[in-house]
Amino acid sequence: MKLKYDLHIHTALSPCGAEDMTPNNIVNMALLSDLDIIAITDHNSCENVEAVIEVAKGTTLLVIPGIEIETKEEIHVVCLFSDMDSVCNVQDMVYMHLPELKNKPTIFGRQLVLNNADTVIRQEEKLLSFATDLSINQLVAIVEAHNGVMIPAHIDRPSNSIISNLGMIPDDIQLGTLEISRHQSLEAYQHVYSNYRLIQNSDAHDLGFIGICNQTIELPEKTTIALIRALKTS
Repeated sequence: MKLKYDLHIHTALSPCGAEDMTPNNIVNMALLSDLDIIAITDHNSCENVEAVIEVAKGTTLLVIPGIEIETKEEIHVVCLFSDMDSVCNVQDMVYMHLPELKNKPTIFGRQLVLNNADTVIRQEEKLLSFATDLSINQLVAIVEAHNGVMIPAHIDRPSNSIISNLGMIPDDIQLGTLEISRHQSLEAYQHVYSNYRLIQNSDAHDLGFIGICNQTIELPEKTTIALIRALKTS
C-alpha cells in the first residue's frame, strides 16, 4: 500500500520549535494534510512522543517514536523505533552523553514538555540543541541494539549533515535510507545516491510545514515494524 509520510517533525520541546507545535496541533495538521504516518523527532529527546501517540489514538494517523540525535561530529541523525521503551532507553543514553549545559530560554527558546491535552507539564532544563559526545559509529551500534533505524538527516544541507561534515558516507556504516530536505528536489538526488532509499521530510518546526513534501512510501502494511523494516533496506 502507498502511504503518505512525514518522518521528521519537531514539537515545542525542541528549543527551535514553535510553541504551538503541541500534540493536538501536530496531529490535527497531519490529518488535514492527509498524512498516514508521521514521526516525532525532537532534538536529543523523546519527551513529547507519547503524548502525540495518545492524541492520535482513534484516528487514521500512525505515529512513530523517534528522536533526532546530534553526534559528536555534529551530524544530525533521525532515529526511529518500534516502541516507546526503545526510544526512551536511547534517550536516557543520549542524556548521559550531552554536556551539562542548562537551556537559556531567552536565547534558545523554551523546551516544553506537554501532555495529551497540550498542557505544559514542565520545561526541560537540559540544553537539547547541542552535540552529544557519541560518534556516528557508536550511534549505529546503539540504534541497532534497540531494533531501530537511523537515517542521516538533510544530507543536502551545508551544515549538520553527514555529507557536509564528513565529506562522504563512510563505508563501514550500514545505512538503507538517506533524507533530503524539503528545500531540494528528491528526484535530483536519486541518481547520485542510487544505492540508498531516499526520503524527503518537512523537518517541521512550525505547523505550516507539516506534510509539505507530499511524499509517499510503499509498505506491505501500515505498521511501525513494516516502516522500520523498509527503511533499513535500500
